[in-house]
Amino acid sequence: MKLITAIIKPFKLDDVREALAEIGVQGLTVTEVKGFGRQKGHTELYRGAEYVVDFLPKIKIEAAMADELLDRAVEVIQQSARTGKVGDGKIFVQTLEQVVRIRTGELDADAL
Repeated sequence: MKLITAIIKPFKLDDVREALAEIGVQGLTVTEVKGFGRQKGHTELYRGAEYVVDFLPKIKIEAAMADELLDRAVEVIQQSARTGKVGDGKIFVQTLEQVVRIRTGELDADAL
């Protein structure tokens, strides 16, 4: 079992969600986050004053899945989240040691 964590641009959320649903990913956790990578923020003008926005709004998607879905899931996230510009995001993959469904007590693959 694996956990994919993807940091993407906010306007790409629906595209990524639909792409993951098409390949059989059954559940997602989505969190609004702020951060920066190589783009290091940007400057904006507000009422004639220039100010620096250090942390840019992003979306963090987390999805637990069986190992068989992993490669396809990474591929569809990458394809559906890509704009070709700096700040498209990152995908992290971690191994899950144990998963428990709270309501029923099911374990591991049955709990997904």
